[in-house]
Amino acid sequence: SIISALSTNHLIGNETRYPNGIGSYLTMTDATKEEFDWPPLESNPEVFAKYLHDIGLSKLYSIGEVYGFDEDLLAFLPQPIHGIIVALERLNRDSDITKGTADDITKVDFYMDQTGSLDNACGIIACLHAILNNSDSMLVPGSVLETFRQTTKNQTPAERCKSLEDNIDFKKIHKSFAMQGQSAAITSDQSKVQHHFVAFVVKDGCLIELDGTKQGPYVIGECSDVLRGAIAEIQKRLASGEISDKLSMMTLNAAA
Repeated sequence: SIISALSTNHLIGNETRYPNGIGSYLTMTDATKEEFDWPPLESNPEVFAKYLHDIGLSKLYSIGEVYGFDEDLLAFLPQPIHGIIVALERLNRDSDITKGTADDITKVDFYMDQTGSLDNACGIIACLHAILNNSDSMLVPGSVLETFRQTTKNQTPAERCKSLEDNIDFKKIHKSFAMQGQSAAITSDQSKVQHHFVAFVVKDGCLIELDGTKQGPYVIGECSDVLRGAIAEIQKRLASGEISDKLSMMTLNAAA
């Protein structure tokens, strides 16, 4: 493999490191504001799991952490794995956002755009992409998440973006979790936000990257194992210099 283990430091920005464990990176956007509408989230599986359970992910499912790409480390992950969420640092964002196509929206059950006022919402958008492209049985009836699913089911990606922007309940819960962990101090300084969250799912035998800043779903190729497929794609991007080696990876999986 390109790397045998993921970075062992939390990271906010390029220079500030926190020795509290692995995989805490923040989201990125172009916006410059006095205060973020959707503050950045720390890439911490405990924070994400609590957030998602609060908005309506069934407790039969949870968020895990990939500590390295070696098979002996992957063997410890709870199974089955339904989706992958990666926080990565794009070294050529202008090129990255040209990937994908709106023509492939029909290949997934749910895809949404990420624009301006959803400044640092890519963490929760990646989770929405992972969860809502799986079974509706993952959702607690009547919850914020299930209600969002129902109200946006027939919307376009742009309309779904607007629906999330305008969802007061969702935004309130998001801000409460953005205040946890190392992202709590990042309320307006975009220079400290270097990482971007994306999701990987397998639909109809194809690995697909879902990222609201791209042109649409990015179909990568044939795949039957979302974990190893996503790892192979990340290794490819590391080797080509598309992303830095400061990254973290989480799993949407059955609860242990």
